[in-house]
Amino acid sequence: MIATASTERFWTEEPGSRPGRRKIRTRIGGLHCSLCTGTIEQALGRLPGVEKVAVSLTHEQALVEFDPDRADPARLIQTLRDIGYTISDPTRLRSFEEEERDLVREARRFVAAVCLSLASLALIARTGSAWGLALAALMFATLTGFVFIVLRPGGRLIASAVAAGLGVLTMILFGLHATGALGRITPWITALFAVILVFGAARHIQVMAFQALRRGILNQHVLLEIGAFAGLAGGAIGLAINQPGYPTASFFAVATMVCTYHIFSEWLSLIVKTRSSQAVKRLLDLQPELARVVRDGAESEIPVGDVVIGDLARIRPGERIPVDGTVIDGRSAIDQALVTGEPMPVEKAVGDAVVGGSINGTGTLLVRVTAIGEESFLRRVIRQVEDARALKPGVLHLVDRLLRVYTPIVLAIATGALIFWLLVPTLVIGHPLVDRAVFAALTVLVMGYPCAVGISAPLSIVRGAGEAADRGILMRTGEAFQTFRQVSHVVLDKTGTLTEGKPVLQAIRAVGRLDEANLLGLVAAVEAGSEHPLARAIVGAAFERELDLPAVAEFQATPGKGISARHHGAEVLVGSPTFLHECGIDLSPVEADIRTEQEAGRTVIVAAENGTLTGLLALGDRLKPDAADAINTLRAAGLNVIMLTGDNASAAKKIAALAGIETVIAEVLPQDKAAAIRDLQRNGKVAMVGDGINDAPALMQADVGIAMGSGTDIAIEAADIVIMRPELALLPQARVISARSYRKMVQNVALAFCFNGIGIPLAATGLINPVWAMIAMAASVTLIFINSLHGRASLFLGAVGGVGVAPAMPI
Repeated sequence: MIATASTERFWTEEPGSRPGRRKIRTRIGGLHCSLCTGTIEQALGRLPGVEKVAVSLTHEQALVEFDPDRADPARLIQTLRDIGYTISDPTRLRSFEEEERDLVREARRFVAAVCLSLASLALIARTGSAWGLALAALMFATLTGFVFIVLRPGGRLIASAVAAGLGVLTMILFGLHATGALGRITPWITALFAVILVFGAARHIQVMAFQALRRGILNQHVLLEIGAFAGLAGGAIGLAINQPGYPTASFFAVATMVCTYHIFSEWLSLIVKTRSSQAVKRLLDLQPELARVVRDGAESEIPVGDVVIGDLARIRPGERIPVDGTVIDGRSAIDQALVTGEPMPVEKAVGDAVVGGSINGTGTLLVRVTAIGEESFLRRVIRQVEDARALKPGVLHLVDRLLRVYTPIVLAIATGALIFWLLVPTLVIGHPLVDRAVFAALTVLVMGYPCAVGISAPLSIVRGAGEAADRGILMRTGEAFQTFRQVSHVVLDKTGTLTEGKPVLQAIRAVGRLDEANLLGLVAAVEAGSEHPLARAIVGAAFERELDLPAVAEFQATPGKGISARHHGAEVLVGSPTFLHECGIDLSPVEADIRTEQEAGRTVIVAAENGTLTGLLALGDRLKPDAADAINTLRAAGLNVIMLTGDNASAAKKIAALAGIETVIAEVLPQDKAAAIRDLQRNGKVAMVGDGINDAPALMQADVGIAMGSGTDIAIEAADIVIMRPELALLPQARVISARSYRKMVQNVALAFCFNGIGIPLAATGLINPVWAMIAMAASVTLIFINSLHGRASLFLGAVGGVGVAPAMPI
């Protein structure tokens, strides 16, 4: 069931985990960290009738289970809007243009905030302090550099002109301030800048903070707004009392710069998530949105969602089958590798079932629809993946979970410092130290704002993801960086992952007068007119050997069995052993070979000329060239490598032996792969590598899911890591990058918490000016930047510099 509002749908509805319960799923825009997911979970979890809320930060989806007698889906969706998030259809992928518009909007917001911050900084810089001027210069250089980077996609000339103009304006304001030319209007100018930013460019933060407070939730938006309004209040007091030496302008500048750094961290998080999702979208081969149905003798294309059970769907050669059904007319070889894992095309004729997501071969089929919507094979798999995705714990988000209690602690310390310097001096010396109390409270809020912590993980991800992308690896989620280094089991699918996923000639045995080359040439000549995948493999093998194909004529095909033709007047038969046996050919000389090849999972083609057996060809999937070396590298690193496949045990063990894999779990149905992963997880963390629809639940169940870029959209969407080239050697490389990126992340988080751990107690003394706290925060952010991007600054420049630029052609 799809719920709608006006003509646009904002959520999907489905059965709950137990009778009398329902679930809704929606896509959420505006998530930046797990503090956001915590806000949503708390806001929805407090509504009557809501039983379970799970929010995926990486995939921007919420899954809510509720009692339909007590909760209304429309109210749940409206609550998400009220707390400041955007809602959209969870089944629709956002276009590149939409995402770039969001990035460009946030970039402009950041540039506006930087301009106001630099102007405020120029008006409060202390001309008599060398250290003060040095730190102000550092902030100026950092922020001006960001402006240049952000504007660079529009052209270096424009970016340079704007950055230079901003620098000139800042220097003019600094000169006027240093000479005293502005006099008493300086605080009023900084007040104007603060009001423009707090109530203008950063107004969305106010809305989110207000809605969180309404629901009794303390998050980073509340902390920011308390700090910003404390700065505004401190400045307003200064304007009112007009006391010489009171840092009125500094209070306003603090409000401006706190908002600027929050906007920066929001924008950086948005870039990280957007660039990752766009890279995935360029790999996706989306399932058909339209189905060609025959109703009342007329054929028309309609949306897949409008197809009903009993409809007749026509599937043309080469098309992806959009629905589950039964063939009522036609015959074709169906490629089911990405759905069921079967490496060889399967012949389908009248009465056979076909599965949506498979690829039709060369024939045209008329299919009667037997399952639609939530009951179709594809939708069942998608539902399993989405449920696992929403409920999968974000192991990377330990820091964000700490930040959920961090905000109340900072607010408590700031309040305690304010009360202490108002109350204790009154008891000791007879009057409160108001200036010191206000300084202490505001400085704690500034020092405690988690900007440095907030950007520490995204910057590490930018570095690690960029380094991986250079090698053809897409790191999509936190699990890619934290957990992959911890796995003890690596599980690989066979077809399309360890193997090439397509039939190739594996063996030839000539019998009688023909040698192997002549046998292959003759069979290729007979098969040359066919578009069947096996026929193409045989012809391709002949061309690779540069064989001349003999002339044959009078072709006659027996669908699903074989072909007869004439060569120099003699009848040539090519087809399955059953076909030749039915034609009276004695197969006893090769019966043992046929049995051996079939037990190894290969398809056997037998040939005869003039009623006499001439030999056989065996076709099957082939191990990727770098598979054995990749497996050896993983095993040398101490990992237990396992093959998990739906193929028969004999074929699986043969491929495993070639790859150097000792443990094989074979003949596993698609729906049972996730259960097999769960069993392995009892003995350690598991990484699953696959490429098909049948692998998607297992990819999501695993601690780390790794998809081959040539796989299906569902498998790629379920994965934490995508290998964008068909090279298994990239697996151990991804693990090395994962470990290195995690070390950077730990270093950054340690630096950020060290800064806050030292700074907050010092701030509570009331001896530190809030402006110095702001400069110290800027210095900590800069230090984290340098640590994250040391030697790899181009990764950040590339991520930021591509905002608004048209995408490359799809991979």
